[in-house]
Amino acid sequence: MSMPETPSRIFRGRVADQIVEDLRRQILDGTLPDGSRLPSERELAAYYDVSGPTVREAIRVLTATGLVNTRNGSRAVVTAQGDTLLAVSIASLVQVEKVSGREVFGLLGALNAYAAELAATQASDEEVTRLRESSQAIPASEGVAQTATALREFFDTLSAISHNPLLAALCRFITEMQIELAVKLAGSDNRDFVQVVGSLHTERMRIVAAVASRNPRHAAAVVRDYHRLTVEQITEARKAAGDSPVSGTALTEALTAWLRTNVTLGGQVSNPRGSLL
Repeated sequence: MSMPETPSRIFRGRVADQIVEDLRRQILDGTLPDGSRLPSERELAAYYDVSGPTVREAIRVLTATGLVNTRNGSRAVVTAQGDTLLAVSIASLVQVEKVSGREVFGLLGALNAYAAELAATQASDEEVTRLRESSQAIPASEGVAQTATALREFFDTLSAISHNPLLAALCRFITEMQIELAVKLAGSDNRDFVQVVGSLHTERMRIVAAVASRNPRHAAAVVRDYHRLTVEQITEARKAAGDSPVSGTALTEALTAWLRTNVTLGGQVSNPRGSLL
């Protein structure tokens, strides 16, 4: 991948940090697009007029922040994907600030309500049809994995048709966490998750109808009702299975464990969509 002919001026001080900032700027503004290869270590050293170890230090920092990936000693590849960068940031914030599981998933309810509010005014008729089809596909799913995938698709579609990229990215990641934990917390028998999801089919169709009505306030209210009913249904499922209620501490511990397993320091988010069961 070609670099600008004239590098940003490197001043005295933490040279590696300045290289990191220059490469970071080029990645974020698209000069070095996602999927492109960085110049070799020798080329970067000559470009910035620095030593090889200084370049390696800069690349290590970019790798740790999820902006590039290095494997088997090959040239670094730009991995500037919005979802990955957001996931790493959220995971770090949740763990550093000791954010509770209830706070995280309470936020999801608010985000999905806002997505429905925006979709009611921004989504096209074709997009509303796609939302309806994704809702209708959930009851036809077989087993926990398929049901979880279909449920995720419904809420991913809802956030996408809000036409707010940041909102959609936030919703996708937190929805991923919630669904995975819901599978584990619905009851000792994972099939309880399928039953809970199935029992809420009418409520999801109400969300579709509310968006189609083009009434933003009503759409948001219906989504909030859905999230409240989901918590109630999971609680009842655990009770019926003879499992004790999920404490706030247990939920937070489960969330932290999921983040540590699925979001790594190197900025690579493992494929949780394939990790159910």
